[in-house]
Amino acid sequence: MERILITAVAGGILSGLIGVLLLPVLRALKAGQSIREVGPTWHNNKAGTPMMGGLFFILGAIICIVGNLAIMVDYTVLYVLALSLCFGLVGFLDDFCKAKFKRNLGLTSIQKALLQMAVSAIFVYLLYKQDPSRCNIYIPFVDTYLQLHPLLYVFFSMFIMIGCDNAVNITDGVDGLCGSVTLPVMIFFTAVAVAMGKYDLAILPAALVGGLIAYLFFNWHPAKVFMGDTGSLFLGGVVCAMAFALDMPLILILVGFVYIIETLSVILQVSYFKLTHGKRIFKMSPIHHHFEMCGWKEVKIVLVFTAVSAVMCVIAWFGISGLIG
Repeated sequence: MERILITAVAGGILSGLIGVLLLPVLRALKAGQSIREVGPTWHNNKAGTPMMGGLFFILGAIICIVGNLAIMVDYTVLYVLALSLCFGLVGFLDDFCKAKFKRNLGLTSIQKALLQMAVSAIFVYLLYKQDPSRCNIYIPFVDTYLQLHPLLYVFFSMFIMIGCDNAVNITDGVDGLCGSVTLPVMIFFTAVAVAMGKYDLAILPAALVGGLIAYLFFNWHPAKVFMGDTGSLFLGGVVCAMAFALDMPLILILVGFVYIIETLSVILQVSYFKLTHGKRIFKMSPIHHHFEMCGWKEVKIVLVFTAVSAVMCVIAWFGISGLIG
């Protein structure tokens, strides 16, 4: 437990120092965000704010993992880190395209999906080879397992991971939102891994607890830097990979509640718009922009959404009480 606490503190200090050193570099490189033309007009003053701030907590987490390698027994956390880094690389390529070509859209949806599918398939295969019993899906609250055929498990896992990763990405829409909403999720996974005696697996989310707190000093409204797709896709990778590494993917329904609502708001908006030839359910989607258009300040949106995320993580803890004892 002491090692986990030290890792969280180290993750915060390292991410903060990296942020101080890297932010001037990002500014000098003019790696700034382009703003969507259809977005809230008051977001226009954010144009040019440096992207790729996700590198702050990504690099901090990597250093923490490397620092623990010599005393690790279970290397599953390296699978989780590798998947997350690959997702983060997809985001980095997207951010690079945005910065280089000065447009809001980077990689196409198909390009992202293909890359994410390939990475997810490899990750699931490695987990399955490590322990074939992972095909048994734990059902929260019911405290029982649903047995899936290995092939069905692979497709199920890929679908969930790609959906989760992109849902976290969608949540990154106002200053401090994605980092704040994800913070209680990382605390949850750290606590669960510790409760299950998987201390090595707890290292990554613990490092990100500190890393996200440090990052939010740079990203809190008004943001000095955005995490970009580099950071949000990396975080999405950690969220979904931790759920699978702990053999509880269905827990994402609870701990990822805010991400799911954000994604559903986009799906509903687009579907309703097409069906009704121009009518809308929300003033704007994702739903955080709807609340903005209703007059909510960015800080209020972040605090409310984070509170919801924290409450759902507490409910999730009780949902797996039979698994963690």
